[in-house]
Amino acid sequence: MRGRWSRIGSAAVAATALVLAGLATTGQATAAPATAKSSAGKVTWTRACATPAKGRMACKALRVTGGTTAFQKAEAKADDVTPRAADASTPSGYGPSDLQDAYGLTSAASSKGSGETIAIVDAYDDPNAAADLAKYRSQYGLSACTTANGCFKKVGQTGSTTALPTADSGWAEEISLDLDMASATCPNCNILLIEAKSSSMADLGTAVNRAVTLGAKFVSNSYGGGESSSDSSYDTSYFKHPGVAITVSAGDSGYGAEYPAASQYVTAVGGTALSSDSSSRGWSEKVWSTSSTEGTGSGCSAYDVKPSWQTDTGCTKRAISDVSAVADPATGVSVYDSYGVTAGWYTFGGTSASAPIIAGVYALAGTPSTGSYPAKFPYAATGTSALNDVTSGSNGTCTTSYLCTATSGYDGPTGLGTPEGLSAFTG
Repeated sequence: MRGRWSRIGSAAVAATALVLAGLATTGQATAAPATAKSSAGKVTWTRACATPAKGRMACKALRVTGGTTAFQKAEAKADDVTPRAADASTPSGYGPSDLQDAYGLTSAASSKGSGETIAIVDAYDDPNAAADLAKYRSQYGLSACTTANGCFKKVGQTGSTTALPTADSGWAEEISLDLDMASATCPNCNILLIEAKSSSMADLGTAVNRAVTLGAKFVSNSYGGGESSSDSSYDTSYFKHPGVAITVSAGDSGYGAEYPAASQYVTAVGGTALSSDSSSRGWSEKVWSTSSTEGTGSGCSAYDVKPSWQTDTGCTKRAISDVSAVADPATGVSVYDSYGVTAGWYTFGGTSASAPIIAGVYALAGTPSTGSYPAKFPYAATGTSALNDVTSGSNGTCTTSYLCTATSGYDGPTGLGTPEGLSAFTG
């Protein structure tokens, strides 16, 4: 069932709450989070994680701070009323039933996923992860997913359940978003949260490896940074896991390649703006873009080789993205969070939302075949009804237009499109 509205606390209120609560951050940031306004000119948001120190990865969660979201507008239209003011006690973004309906997953979400484990890899600790996850699942009538019943487990990058990293309020928001989106897409899946001790690629990569050694066949990564000549080494060390579906956020800075989305071994997940409409599908999507420097990432890798299943000709090396899902904060998703902010319901966007959504789709589709690279699977469904082809919008300016502008078939911002059921994610 869909939620109703929520009050989105301002950045000032959140900061005050953090000070009053005496909650520490890791000190890994070098600048305050940026704020932005949607293309509609009404919804505002802030980056959950501050700008990281050089050489570190940035989380991709964007928290709405004001305005009327697409969910609120749709609910008000259905009830023939003016959208109500936000209230922290109830959601103001899309919930599980919305996402499952939009991506043709309703039946699968109710019957599939049992026994599968989605691993969420993030940096630093969220002390309230389990409690906040319980709030989300209870709100939407999802079965309990707790440490006690074996559904939820939180460990550090060493695999320890007690030796956890330093807590960080920004990454805690990212963790809440990731856990909730995995739950929304695959309610019957188990969830394994791996917390890296820092946002360095080495530590996050170690956490990816830990997820695989603990048995996860689906690993979601909602972070990224600039490419480097070390990426091919990182590929081999951290992301080359045949038989494991690894999803990575394409980025939130508009046109331009990021790592690890550029890894040849992962599914790079771009972002869309998702709105309900009167079509037979009931939904429409376009490229998420606020400006030339804010929106879903895409582009050509400078270092990573092109995987054999990519056949586009505009990139001699790896092209980003492969597939996509909702990421625009103005059409964002509901999340419950309580660490470092006023406890309650928030609306989030960013490709941090789309990466765990796609990880959940892979999990519903079942364990990947031995030796396979699941990033390849959607390419076998190119041009079929198994994918919603996104054909409008752009995320910047580029020499080869399909790398930054949506078109029929493959394009950079949305890849091959968004899920319509499971068949494009099976192999």
